[in-house]
Amino acid sequence: MVSLLCFHSKYMKINKYNNLVFALLFGLGLSAQAQTKQWTLEECVRYALDNNITIKLSELDVKNAAIDKKDAFGNYLPSVNGSASHSWNVGLNQNITTGLLENQTTQYSSVGLSVGVDIYKGLQIQNTYRRTKLSIIASQYQLVKMQEDISLNVANAFLEILFNKENLKVKKEQMIIDEKRFARSEEMVKAGTIPRGDLYDLKATVATDQQAIIVAENSLLISKLSLAQLLQLKDFTDFDVIDDTNVKDENNILAQNPVDIYNKAKEIRTDLKIAQTNLEIAEKNVAIAKGAYQPTLSAFYNFNTRASYSDIVTGSVPNTLNPTSQIGYVEGTNQSVLTNNYSPVLGSPDGILDQFSNNKGQSFGFQLSVPIFNGFSVRNNVERNKVSLEKSKIDLEQKSLDLQRNVYTAFTDAKGALNAYESSTVTLEARQQSYNYAKEKYDVGLMNSFDFTQAQTLLTNAQSDLIRTKYDYMFKIKILEFYFGIPIVPVIQK
Repeated sequence: MVSLLCFHSKYMKINKYNNLVFALLFGLGLSAQAQTKQWTLEECVRYALDNNITIKLSELDVKNAAIDKKDAFGNYLPSVNGSASHSWNVGLNQNITTGLLENQTTQYSSVGLSVGVDIYKGLQIQNTYRRTKLSIIASQYQLVKMQEDISLNVANAFLEILFNKENLKVKKEQMIIDEKRFARSEEMVKAGTIPRGDLYDLKATVATDQQAIIVAENSLLISKLSLAQLLQLKDFTDFDVIDDTNVKDENNILAQNPVDIYNKAKEIRTDLKIAQTNLEIAEKNVAIAKGAYQPTLSAFYNFNTRASYSDIVTGSVPNTLNPTSQIGYVEGTNQSVLTNNYSPVLGSPDGILDQFSNNKGQSFGFQLSVPIFNGFSVRNNVERNKVSLEKSKIDLEQKSLDLQRNVYTAFTDAKGALNAYESSTVTLEARQQSYNYAKEKYDVGLMNSFDFTQAQTLLTNAQSDLIRTKYDYMFKIKILEFYFGIPIVPVIQK
């Protein structure tokens, strides 16, 4: 009995231990699942390219352009139309079988088929088809441009979050330092080392730090919201990005010559490709408009047949009620000239299919249309398209000039951002040393609170400048790489 109780006690302890281990592992699993996913820049760009509404609209434009191409190809094909009708005629009308006017109700059915094809139309059909193929290319370029723009916007928003996170971190660290100084100053006031007025200054400094933290937290929240909206995220309450503070010029883009970057950009930039394609489309529009000056030749074929549901005349019998009719007189004798009267014998009409076969008719031929005068509409349309062509040429030239200016501006901005970042690094080191020296003097009572606060403010400003210049340099490098053909992330297919 005692052994059984001991066994039961050991079993209960082991079971409790297993339950504790299971609960611990389960809790750790839930904690791991509850951790907020931190998005990388590549994940953000990929997700935006798959879900952004503007990109989806551009994809629909590509589909519309493909449908327009199908329409243009259909112009090469003949048009075929069939028709069928069934009618009732009530009252006095002509019987199409007997040719007599009768007060009756008749029914008729008719079937028709018409075929038409354009043989020559001033090459408008061919040029329209070529224009639609160019429109597809233009819409595809426009989609790529939209992807590039969204990628840049995502990268900018991503770096903005990193900047605000690091700025918030600096603000919190500064507040911790100020709170420690405030606590130490309270002891120094009690000891009579520093006046009480310095304590009030430090208390105001801590309050200012709290306000700065609130502003930094709001800026971080707004930047996260902006990126989440670019990604079309429905739930962005726990949205966060991974901390990536690499500021190296990995592709050594600043070692390139601005001329080389510009020449490379002319080959790959989507803006120029869109402008060039629009120029080619404008040239096709002029050719299409000029095609209206030329004659058009078309061919046609028509088929029709009909059927009636009225009785038809199958024979005749003598009219017993009125056997003869006078049709004239013999000159000189005035003798009447008579003819026999007959009554028609009506029978059922032929079968519908037989009537369709017997009553069918066909027509075919060619039609030539020569434009002579149309109120100057063709000429005005040609002139209008020529103006559009000139505008496209100017737009292409302007895009090339804009690209050159943007490349040189981006190169200069990246150089300046690097210099600013390096200068901020040196400044921060000097401010940190100055602050450490001021702190030592303040701790021994050789510096008043106002001068020490000034040193601390200069250090805080130097830290903020370093953060700002760092992320400004990172984004400027991304823009310069973008012009050189290096994508934000390798996901855009041109």
